[in-house]
This record gives sequence, structure tokens and C-alpha cells, in this order.
Amino acid sequence: MADLRFNVIEEAFKKKALNVMAPSERPSEYYGKYVFNRETMYKYLDVKTYDALISCMDNGTPLDRKVADKVADGMSAWAKEMGVTHYTHWFQPLTEGTAEKHDAFIEHDGKGGVIEEFSGKLLVQQEPDASSFPNGGIRNTFEARGYSAWDPTSPAFIVGDTLCIPTIFIAYTGESLDYKAPLLKALDAVNKAATDVCKLFDPNVKKVFPYLGWEQEYFLIDEGLYAARPDLLMTGRTLMGHESAKNQQMDDHYFGAIPERVAAFMKELEIESHKLGIPVKTRHNEVAPNQFELAPIFEEANLANDHNQLIMSVMKRIARKHGFRVLLHEKPFKGVNGSGKHNNWSLGTDTGVLLLAPSKTPMGNLQFVTFLVNVMMAVYKHNGLLKASISSATNAHRLGANEAPPAIVSIFLGKQMSEVLDAIESNPSDTEINVLDKKGKKLDIMQIPELLIDNTDRNRTSPFAFTGNRFEFRAVGSTANCAASMIVLNAAVADQLKDFKMAVDKAMVAGKSLEVAIIDILKGYIEECKPIRFDGNGYSDEWKVEAAKRGLDCETSVPLIIDRYLSDSAIGMFRRTGVLTEVELEARNEVKWEQYAKMIQIESRVLEDMSKNHIIPVATRYQTSLLENVSMMKDVFPDKYAELSAADMEIIEKIAFHSAQIKAEVRAMVNARKDANKLTHERAKAIAYHDEVSPYLDSIRYHIDKLELIVDNQIWPLPKYRELLFIR
Repeated sequence: MADLRFNVIEEAFKKKALNVMAPSERPSEYYGKYVFNRETMYKYLDVKTYDALISCMDNGTPLDRKVADKVADGMSAWAKEMGVTHYTHWFQPLTEGTAEKHDAFIEHDGKGGVIEEFSGKLLVQQEPDASSFPNGGIRNTFEARGYSAWDPTSPAFIVGDTLCIPTIFIAYTGESLDYKAPLLKALDAVNKAATDVCKLFDPNVKKVFPYLGWEQEYFLIDEGLYAARPDLLMTGRTLMGHESAKNQQMDDHYFGAIPERVAAFMKELEIESHKLGIPVKTRHNEVAPNQFELAPIFEEANLANDHNQLIMSVMKRIARKHGFRVLLHEKPFKGVNGSGKHNNWSLGTDTGVLLLAPSKTPMGNLQFVTFLVNVMMAVYKHNGLLKASISSATNAHRLGANEAPPAIVSIFLGKQMSEVLDAIESNPSDTEINVLDKKGKKLDIMQIPELLIDNTDRNRTSPFAFTGNRFEFRAVGSTANCAASMIVLNAAVADQLKDFKMAVDKAMVAGKSLEVAIIDILKGYIEECKPIRFDGNGYSDEWKVEAAKRGLDCETSVPLIIDRYLSDSAIGMFRRTGVLTEVELEARNEVKWEQYAKMIQIESRVLEDMSKNHIIPVATRYQTSLLENVSMMKDVFPDKYAELSAADMEIIEKIAFHSAQIKAEVRAMVNARKDANKLTHERAKAIAYHDEVSPYLDSIRYHIDKLELIVDNQIWPLPKYRELLFIR
């Protein structure tokens, strides 16, 4: 076993990883090579078709079938020149992954052969089996028809020999069965509501763009070690394993020098990402050993979300070429930081104004504060729903642990912005609003130039933090589809902005000036949403008590948190914005409860198997060897054996105790699992798995981890943390 653990990395992998060379071109020369972007469209489409497609992308103008046929002709011509032989509708079902069915570019030619063909009909829609994807009861298993429909706002791209066409996925009866369809509706809703508010300040604004910049954290592990851990293979995390003597306590991995093999992986990942039009910019070591992060330049939210889904797939493929496996689980290793996917969100206009950035003019600052406060109101009203949008069986292990924010949604503003809002609340309506942008700070070091200091610090314990020109939703999990949180956030903000616009219109009809009306309304909002503001330590027990007093959602049970989607406030908000119907919400909750129960069920089964077939036999074997040693000691040293074998006897007793506890608790866990499986309602089953089954995962692990410290390292059947967490 030791040989397996310490020699899993083949020299071939090392050489291959270290010798990956970048293309001779600069990134700007091959960026978007595999994307049917505007530059490529211009080359392969006639002017009329190009203009129609751009108008559809920018203005939402419908495309007729004739235009779709011409787009398909140009797209397939480009794809075939790139060596493509197949096409697929690439969509995002409720599995937290992506889906694709590949079809070849061939049709009968009527002469016994085939011709390569790709029409607008094939571009616009396909018919996947809707019953085989999670649908929450919307479709019966014998009712299979569903549709994937082309999203022209997200460009097609090539992976291998396949043209991938981003699409939505809906049931035969019209309900959304994916993440993209409601995301597009939420983005449209916030665009319309925010544009109406912007026109109060600038009539020239015609469109508002929601932006998203995700930061993807992940772990790398050597492939051979990964293969030797059934828990990692089947659940994405280690269900057992005592922490290493050295892990992250020295903070020496964070922003440290990137290991050579990892740097080679990152280099190839960036090249392939850039070819796919994903603007990856940042890479660095994260806090935990073997943990890393990459982040792109901000993009429009729909495209950014597609790119995040795509890059998670690309990461896995590239990692295997370098002898690694990527772990995207939020908490693959106990005792060290987990992985998140920070969603940096903002709004910008077609006139070039970033709505969540301070301005140099009083009216610009009034607009900035207007949007800032309305976002705060939306988060305050729907803090429980926002928490539900990022809650899962996997993210539950991360929230509140180490650097991850707690499972209570609050907003961090920083000292300056808090003072600005307090001043608005307490001063007369005609007071000018002043918000400082970055200010200079001179250091007493001759060689160091003046630094520009942001108008707010960062709070790493805040789930939703204002960071100068955007909000950072830090609680999103690393495996999550960004769309889940973006749907809720954009829809909630859209609904709040509509309320604000109606209130302003009403106040102006009553005779108030625009500025006075806005500030009076903002005053009320600032006072109302004060409970959501918290700049302190989110980890403290005092904050949990205080948050409950403020009326914030403090629930920690994932199945119960999911209930927030079916609250009256959530159903009403989604209905008013046209993002999700009550039927769709009920179906999605059924899916979420089912996924939670199945995840805990799988972990329970894996732990049962590993306990019975890996841990107990090895512990028994070692215990037997110690007993044999004690017996021989008695024969050789009949007068002193008790004294000489005391240490062995203590170990034997500990092994017996922990083994007995494991056996008893595994039996109890299996019985609890069987009881849970008898429940027919998905919510009740999920609650049973949370309350009755999940606790055994921790208690059984405790005894296994104790055995790991006792049993001979040479016969322990699994790679340990000290091997898993340090790339050699």
C-alpha cells in the first residue's frame, strides 16, 4: 500500500506536465478561435443576416426561420472548416452540470449516400428526453418530450469535433427545466426595471446590463491517489481522514509560488479557455494546501454563467492530461478551507455608467446611492431566499467553516458607505450626497509611490459584501451553477426597483421634486433594511444571537432552507417579475429535496462499505498482530509480560472500542437510512436524511479517524491527508 501511495505519479506525467508549451502566438491572436463570435459572424454571414442576428442579441429582436437558416449555413461552414463533424444543443438541466446529445452533419442524399447538412430548424431546436432529467414531477416517466431552444445571445463554440450551441431546456408543457431560461428572464426583468429608474437621471439610457465576475476555487489531487479513495471517487469529498500535522496553519500556501506541475496545468487551461473565448485573467494558490483559484474579467451575466459551466468541464479534461483530478466539492477535506465561487455582481448602462460605483457629480452619486440602497432592500426582503439559492448538501459543509461566510445573509458596506447612508437618513432631503472614490495614501517610504485606497475594506466573513463598485456574493458554492443565485438576486432587485419607481412617480404626482422624492424614499428604505447591515465578525456566536433578534433567517437545515422558495414573498416576487411560476418553483423544490436526500444516501452507502470492507478488517488484522505479540511476550517473559505489553494492551483496547462503535453506528445509520427511504414525500425524506442519517457520517468518521492514528501505517488501506494535500 505504501508503494501505491508514494509512487502513484508516473515520470511520464511529470515530463508531460512540465513540457507543455504555449502557442507561439500571443493570447490576443488565438483568443476566441473556437467561438462563433461577432468577428466570425461578420466573415460567414451576409450583411442582412449579420445585422438581424446582432439586433436579436443586443435588442431582443425576434429571428424568423429564414434568417435562422442563413445563420445555420454560415455557422456550419465555419464549423466544418474547423474540422467539426457533429453538433449539439448544450444546455444546463437541474443536475448542476451540463448536457449534450451529439448529431452528425449528415442526411440522406436520395442516391444511397449522404450529404452534410445543418438547417435553421436544427439550429433553433432539438428534442431531448425531458423525463430523464430532474423535473420535479412536471413530466411523467412515460411522457418524454421536451425541447432545447437556441439562445442567440450566447455564441456557439467548438469542443473537439463538435459544434456546441447554448440553449434553454423546457418541458413539452412549457415549464423551464433548466437554469438558463429563468436566468434570461431574470436578467430581462432587471434590465427593464433598472432602465426605468436610470431614466430618472439620464433619459438617454436604453439598456442596463447585469455583470458577473466569478472566482472559481478548486483543489488538485494526484490522479493515482484519487483512484485509491472510493469516497473521493463517489462523493467528491473524503468521508474519513485525520488532519495532517501540517495543513494550512502556517499560511504559507496562500499566494505562494505555484508548483511547476500545477503551473503547467494552469498554463494549458488558460490557453484552452482563451480559445473558447473565456477571459480567464487571474490565477493563484489559495489558502489550503493543493487549493487554487482562477478568475476571469467581468462579462454580461448570461455569458459569464455559460463560461463558468464550460470551464468546469475544461478544467477536468485538462487536469487529467497532467496527472491530476480537479475537486470542485465545497469541502473535500475536513479541517482546511473549503472552496467557494464568489459571484461579483454589478449593473452597468449602455451609456457606460457603472451603477454601483461612486460618481464625481451630485446627481451621479444620488443615482449610485439609489441603486445601492435598492439592492440592500432586495437582499433584506429576500435574505432567506438568497440563502436557499446557495444551499446544498455539499455547500452545507463549507458555510461557517474557516474562511467561508456563515449561513446567515448580511451585507457588509464598510465604514465610509455606512456613514453616507447614516447621513442621508438623519439629514434634510436637500443635503448634497458626497461619496469619495479612491483616495491617495502616502507612505513614509521614499521609493514607494502614492497608493490609491478603495472606499471600502473587505470583510471575508460577510456573505454579501460591497467592494467599491459591485457586490460580492461570497456564499456561493464551488460546484454550484452561478445561475441559481443570479436568478434570485436579479429577480429580487428587479422587483424592488419596480416598487421604487412606482413610489417616486407617486411622490412626484403629489408635488415633490425628483431629488426630494428620491431621498425621502431612500431614507425610509435605509431605516427599514438596517437589520441586514453588519460589518463585524460573522463567525462570532454573538452575531448569530444578534441576527436572530434582527429577524434575519438563521435556519441551518438545508431541507428547511429550501422551503424559502415556496414562501408567499418568493412566489409573489417571481410571479411579478415573470421569472418562475408557482408550478416551476414547486417542481424545482422537489428536485432540490431529492438531490439532497440522494447525496446523503450515497455518502452513507459509501461510508458503510468503506467501514465494513476497508477499515474494520484492517483494524482487526492489526489488533490480531498485537494480540499475537502479547501472547508471545507471555511465553518469553512470563514474569514481566504484563509490564512489557501494557502499551500494546492499551492499543488493543482502543481498537476494540472504536471498532465496536463503528459497527454499532453503521448498523444504526443503515436502519435510519432504510426508514428514510420508506418516506414517499421528497421533503420529508430530505429532512429525515438531514436529521437522522447525516449525523452518523460525523460520528462514524470520528472513530475511523482515531483508528487511523493507531493502526500501522503500512497496512492502512487509504492515502492519508499528509499524502493527499501536498503535490510532489
